[in-house]
Amino acid sequence: MTAEKMAAFLQWRRFVFFDKETVKDPGDDGKGFTLPAGISACDSGRGHIGQIWFLTRSMQPTPFQAYKLRVTHLFQLKQHSILVSVGQDEQGINPLVKVWNLDKRDSGNPLCTRIFPAIPGNKPTEVSCLSVHENLNFMAIGFTDGSVVLTKGDITRDRHSKTLTLHEGTCPITGLAFRQSGKITNLFIATLEKVLCYTLSLKEYPRVELDTHGCALRCTALTDPSQDSQFIVAGDECVYLYQPDERGPCFGFEGQKLLVHWYRGYLLLLTRICKTPNKSEFGSRETSPSEKQLLTVYDLDNKFIAYSAAFDDVIDVLAEWGSLYILTRDRRLCVLQEKDTQTKLEMLFKKNLFVMAINLAKNQHLDSDGLSEIFRQYGDHLYVKGDHDGAIQQYIRTIGKLEPSYVIRKFLDAQRIHNLTAYLQALHRQSLANADHTTLLLNCYTKLKDSSKLEEFIMTSESEVHFDVEIAIKVLRQAGYYSHAVFLAEKHTHHEWYLKIQLEDLKNYQEALRYIGRLPFEQAESNMKRYGKTLMHHVPEETTRLLKGLCTDYRPSRETPADRESLGHTLGNKANSEEFIAIFVNNPRELRAFLEHMMEVEAQSPQGVYDTLLELRLQDWAHEQDAQEKNSLQEAVLSLLKSENYSTVFDKALVLCQMHNFKEGVLYLYEQGQLYQQIMHYHMQNEEYGKVVEACQRYGEKEACLWEQALGYFARKEEDCKEYITAVLQHIDRNNLMPPLLVVQTLAHNSTATLSVIKDYLINKLQQESEQISEDERKIREYRVETTQLRQEIEELRSSAKIFQKTKCSMCNSPLELPSVHFLCSHSFHQHCFESYAESEAECPTCAPDNRKVMDMLRAQDQKRDLHEHFHRQLKCSNDGFSVVADYFGRGVFNKLTLITDPPGGKAGAASLDSDLQRDLLIHTKRNV
Repeated sequence: MTAEKMAAFLQWRRFVFFDKETVKDPGDDGKGFTLPAGISACDSGRGHIGQIWFLTRSMQPTPFQAYKLRVTHLFQLKQHSILVSVGQDEQGINPLVKVWNLDKRDSGNPLCTRIFPAIPGNKPTEVSCLSVHENLNFMAIGFTDGSVVLTKGDITRDRHSKTLTLHEGTCPITGLAFRQSGKITNLFIATLEKVLCYTLSLKEYPRVELDTHGCALRCTALTDPSQDSQFIVAGDECVYLYQPDERGPCFGFEGQKLLVHWYRGYLLLLTRICKTPNKSEFGSRETSPSEKQLLTVYDLDNKFIAYSAAFDDVIDVLAEWGSLYILTRDRRLCVLQEKDTQTKLEMLFKKNLFVMAINLAKNQHLDSDGLSEIFRQYGDHLYVKGDHDGAIQQYIRTIGKLEPSYVIRKFLDAQRIHNLTAYLQALHRQSLANADHTTLLLNCYTKLKDSSKLEEFIMTSESEVHFDVEIAIKVLRQAGYYSHAVFLAEKHTHHEWYLKIQLEDLKNYQEALRYIGRLPFEQAESNMKRYGKTLMHHVPEETTRLLKGLCTDYRPSRETPADRESLGHTLGNKANSEEFIAIFVNNPRELRAFLEHMMEVEAQSPQGVYDTLLELRLQDWAHEQDAQEKNSLQEAVLSLLKSENYSTVFDKALVLCQMHNFKEGVLYLYEQGQLYQQIMHYHMQNEEYGKVVEACQRYGEKEACLWEQALGYFARKEEDCKEYITAVLQHIDRNNLMPPLLVVQTLAHNSTATLSVIKDYLINKLQQESEQISEDERKIREYRVETTQLRQEIEELRSSAKIFQKTKCSMCNSPLELPSVHFLCSHSFHQHCFESYAESEAECPTCAPDNRKVMDMLRAQDQKRDLHEHFHRQLKCSNDGFSVVADYFGRGVFNKLTLITDPPGGKAGAASLDSDLQRDLLIHTKRNV
């Protein structure tokens, strides 16, 4: 062994991770268990240690006769209850292979499913090694003459398998091992001089020569799949590991190797302590009684020796039931039991071998909680030693398990702020930091004035952000890192913070306004409502321009021309312009421009827009001194009032016009609201007598009481208003709007109004009354004459017979022929004409329409007789109440109602006759009229 290899080997630490015990015989009072004599081959698996003696866990050996002479080789499959043996049934060199099914019995022994000779031809040679694939489709037998025989197919049956010579050579075969990786099957072959690998899953079985030196018999093994199933070859100076296509790592372990095994990630080497013949003495297995053998258990990954002890003449080392069993020539059986993981870790902790403990825990697949505790202890150890950099690295590995405050408290000292920063960074990378951790980390950056680290922290991509962005912005702002805070706010679309910093800290109003113009509609609207006053104060023109766009057809300014073209035919969003009026409280010029713009682009603007613009124009009109400009402003106000928005809602506009004493506007709005009395009262308040009369003339037809109010107004005036009183009286007289007595009483209150003022009015009224009296007397005489005639006709109908002298039918105007029908109204009809046209047998067809009109009038009078509310309403609204009362007198409203429930029997006929005569008389009278 070279000096370098020796130095590397001596660096490996030694531990006692296995407990050695002598196996006791359970049936012999605890004495040592004694193995059967003459053991020639051993193997283990499926719960047995076999030398064709089956040894159970209860240490009960069960033998059976496998061969007549001797057993030379055994191979127990781990995944099947199949045992393959090689032995001799007769003298000479003629080895036989037998396959045993341990689950089936034949006369109490395992069932032998197949027997065949190991030598493929007639050439006699000894079997040196044996290997069987766990899938039962491959079996390889190595011979001392350097050949390898491969059995392919189901090895448990003759007819389903075939045998071929895979390898031929001159050096004895010392080791065989199958390796399965996916669908690729490899066979490793070791001789005294070479190491080779065959690929059995490919045609022609290609081979690779891996090395030019080999090993002695029983000095090969195969690692676990977790170790990539590497082929182990133990030479006198080194132990080599091989892949199917190359040689792997090499370990320099001294001593002549007698036995190699792989057990749960450990490499077991059995070496001679005293000097012995070299490996060329292939078949020599005899040892002297004084020879000692050293069994060493190596952990190749962690580079330490887990166990080492000397034994006397070891036959074999077998792994079963979670332990290692050592068979010796003196027929003793020892067991090595591995300590539990926690015990091993505690041993390493006592020696402060934390790195080794961590690696061991990972190999033992310790859970994350257990690993975290090791990292914590390691970190504490390094912290106590003063290695703060190393300690913080271990604490970082506890993130997610160990409470962060445990670590943070240790490194709050200003001299250890770099370590604290590293820990907090790792905490954020794993998205386990809270707001306090973010605050602390940013404060560390600011204390260190490490702008590069700070920028690296905040400029991570959005998918990699592991901190509370809002907290970070607050901390950066408080620390005065405004540009970093603004960058972070913009990157993560915290619009409120971005604008707050730009406006309150950086005073960058232009940039804040441009930023709002790039926001989506809803956010731009809300931020303009929040910061609009500030922006209007500092950048009024730009703010007004943005508000115009926001309230008409808003599109974010970040859109590319292509985006704008695609959105050209779609309607943009628009805000309610009325909600932004308060922003212009100290900027009337910009407010006027904004409101006028809104009226131009939007016909149906909110009412508040018109009201505010009206107020602005009224203020300008009220303060304007130039007459020409004042007239221009007046026209502008009137044009605004005459717009459609003030056609129905004008309350606020009226108040504004009254506040600014804008006469034209007040009168216009009164007229639009049909407040004619208010118009006249407005003129009365201003003592505009001519305007009062003009208002009566203009609106008197719509509201007649204006003339009466005008007369009362002039009557109360002490000035000389004869001209206006005369004009009013003329209209009242012409339209008969007031009784003469009321006119006289009204004018009696005016001391300046003499009789001459109403002389013409009174003369005219007296003349009209005189003419009316004459006309009424004439009608009375006419009605009396008609009444006398009607009474005479009634009397004639009562007292004398009616003679019908008609000679022609009143319907067809043809001469009457019997049968005929005659009526008291002097109409006569053919019977067939009457039946064809009459609607009722008791009614004249000729007089029926007129009679029906009269009856309808009578019924209408009867229905309206009790309509007292209608009577009072009509009486109140009428200019001539006397005529209304007279009309209702004529309808019988004021007649006394007499109800006759049981009229005398003798007068019933007369009463019926009187009623019929009265009806006929009424009909006759109506027709004459």
